[in-house]
Amino acid sequence: MEYSKVKLYTNAFIFHDKKILLGYKKRGFGIHKYNGFGGKVEPEETSLEAAARELEEEAGIKSPLKHIGVLFFLSDGEENAFHIDIYRGEGFEGTVIETDEMRPQWFSTAIDEHSSDAAPKIPYDQLWETDPYWYPLLLSNTKFRGRADFRMDSEKGKLLPCKWWYGVLDDEGK
Repeated sequence: MEYSKVKLYTNAFIFHDKKILLGYKKRGFGIHKYNGFGGKVEPEETSLEAAARELEEEAGIKSPLKHIGVLFFLSDGEENAFHIDIYRGEGFEGTVIETDEMRPQWFSTAIDEHSSDAAPKIPYDQLWETDPYWYPLLLSNTKFRGRADFRMDSEKGKLLPCKWWYGVLDDEGK
């Protein structure tokens, strides 16, 4: 797939007490899906600054964010490619709040089926279609990089992945 420009975005995922905080998207791109908290990188800010700003705007909290991955997406009908820096935060400050854009919810990261954790399991059927392929890397705190190409499925009337890959990086990001 061809593209003429790359737009920079961020996505932050917060972990606390064997749980991950995801946001249910209430409007805009990705509506009705769960995702991390993020958005566009503004011209005057770094990717990390954008991730921190978006996390506070969309969930009302702060967290020490660590860069853990990069996702690169291409979609039918878009002249821009999307470069998304993925951040992981351990713990947080503040009170998690619902905003006009996102409804935050904690989900269990416990592997044990019989865990006493009261949080529901991650709703993989309500994530982006390729997320289940890289979430294990995020959950295990493994650095990664990946790409997904989406094509319009005229029968289903939505973008669906047609090609994707995800790979593990070493400590130097290679």
